[in-house]
Amino acid sequence: MSERLRPRDLALLAEETPTTPAHNATVEIFECAESGFDHDRLVELIRDRISFVPRYRQRLQQVPGRVANPVWVDDEHFDLAYHVRRSALPRPGTQDQLRELVGRIVSRPLDRTRPLWEIYLVEGLAGGRVALLSKAHQVLVDGVDTVDLGQLLLDVHPEPKVLGGDEWMPQRGPSSAAMLLDAARDSLTDPRTVLDTARGTTGSLLRAAEATAGTAGRVVGGLAGRSPQRAGALGGPLSQQRRIVTVETRLEDYRKVRDVHGGTVNDVILATVTGGLRTWLMARDESLRGFRRIRAVVPVSVIDTELEATSLGSQIAAHYVDLPVGEASPVVRLHQVSYSFQAHKETGRGVAANRLAGIAGFAPTTFHAIGSRVAAREVRRGYQLSVTNVPGPQSALYAAGARMVASYPVHPLVQGHPLAVGVTSYDGGVYYGITADRDQLPDADLLGTCITEALDELLDTVNGGRTRARRGRRTSGATGAATSGTPNRPARPRGSSS
Repeated sequence: MSERLRPRDLALLAEETPTTPAHNATVEIFECAESGFDHDRLVELIRDRISFVPRYRQRLQQVPGRVANPVWVDDEHFDLAYHVRRSALPRPGTQDQLRELVGRIVSRPLDRTRPLWEIYLVEGLAGGRVALLSKAHQVLVDGVDTVDLGQLLLDVHPEPKVLGGDEWMPQRGPSSAAMLLDAARDSLTDPRTVLDTARGTTGSLLRAAEATAGTAGRVVGGLAGRSPQRAGALGGPLSQQRRIVTVETRLEDYRKVRDVHGGTVNDVILATVTGGLRTWLMARDESLRGFRRIRAVVPVSVIDTELEATSLGSQIAAHYVDLPVGEASPVVRLHQVSYSFQAHKETGRGVAANRLAGIAGFAPTTFHAIGSRVAAREVRRGYQLSVTNVPGPQSALYAAGARMVASYPVHPLVQGHPLAVGVTSYDGGVYYGITADRDQLPDADLLGTCITEALDELLDTVNGGRTRARRGRRTSGATGAATSGTPNRPARPRGSSS
């Protein structure tokens, strides 16, 4: 009997719309001048390891009449070449060009008639580098039955390791009669099957009705000459296009701040995000009276027997933090963020960062996937922003001999939330991936610059830095550059928004 889609996964699938594609993505940068890492070697690498994630060769099959939840079946026409794709930038490709390409690719929903994942090898980056862009649907990676394929592709040594892929033969999919028989059997042996099916059908109808009502309301408003209500920077309807911003910083800087002011590296990262949001909102001429605090959901790793076990050795739970963007002092912002995590630390459920970083493979890709599921599940609780920070290994990893030098998470957006932030620590770096709605937030690049400045501001409190210029006045220019900075101080290349 085929495995039936679970209710929480069905909810994620049902809530997906053309403006909210529900897949996670990761952008990894590799140095491959000596390794010869190319599309053919990537295909062979995935062919060798895909057997460890069987779900990546399965697709969803609807039950006739939708009398029960869909089931996972082997894709009899599975084509690895379809899922592993090749792309290129005009040489020498810049980081800006890469981000533009990534934004376009992650804006496209996955094909539901096939296994729900894709990987792109992007060639042509400056310095002979290549990028690996992977995207997988939220229902595919749950950390229980399936981890992210990206967790399995990296090795700790440059010498490629052959694990020995299986000679896979897909099982023939069940017939319509067999699926109906299985659905009837499940309904008799487990009454929850009927309830889950009813909930899924009702939820789909309600979401369709809400979408229709929303469209009709906008049409009526337009005919009446009323402009839509302005929702601010962190709310509003989404378009079908995304804008991706990446920021590279160094882990040692966060540790310096932590060693002087206390707390954890996670606290310093969230304080940096808070400071970046503050400067960005002021540069947008946003009134901070409505943004004294930004309610953020921060998925955290915990040990809790009441939550569903995962193959990662811990569970992921939602933790809420009020980011104090109205506070002018960077040190006070840090202390307030640290205090908000104090109760969580005192429960004893928290999992140490070094334990997470020590999980086999490159686990951050799986943790980010689960974190985005948590954020999607918690959306009705009224948060304004999701921030997921995952510590990774602090030594170099390799794919088919090519060294990975950066990893940026790309989180999906949920309805009404035009901004999401993911952070991954890896090999001495801290890498931010900011996903923004392209139409709602055309100045998302500025947020990347502001995050860099926020970290510099915290470092100034450690290094005895100088007084910083006042912020908040918009400069002239179409690009919306940062409104202020530190006079006579050159930009720090490690923290550019590229």
